[in-house]
Amino acid sequence: MPKKTDPKVKERCVRLVQEHQGEYSSLTAAAEAVARREGLGKETVRRWVVQAQVDGGWRQGATSEELAEIRKLKAENRQLREDVAILKAATSFFVWELDPPREPMIVAFIDTQRAQGRTVGSVCQVLCQQGLRSPSAPTAPGAGPAARSQTARCRTRW
Repeated sequence: MPKKTDPKVKERCVRLVQEHQGEYSSLTAAAEAVARREGLGKETVRRWVVQAQVDGGWRQGATSEELAEIRKLKAENRQLREDVAILKAATSFFVWELDPPREPMIVAFIDTQRAQGRTVGSVCQVLCQQGLRSPSAPTAPGAGPAARSQTARCRTRW
């Protein structure tokens, strides 16, 4: 995970590269000199300068605001895809039931979703959004304390 750099250091590096870029043969050379002086990676400084140029309108590309919006939309898209996958699985899992699903069946469904790497909370949240209710917390036979704790939290949503 990238480490966080003080915004003042970032601004200073960008300003120094822009002020002294004429003294060097390329943007990369100027960024390397400033990076060496500040104890940072040359590519990090060069990317900061390029992004500052994009944000300032001097270079084509996606601005910082646009990139943030893209990241937000991708996360939202990922969450919606996860919700749809859970709903599809729930539909096929509960298809043979004429009555509302009983607690053991809900527990079995949650267990299959956990086996696929989904969290109890996300499964319960999606099921609750679709109107599925349960009178008490589902706990699988032999489930450990962590599973009981998660399903208890799930119950508060049910």
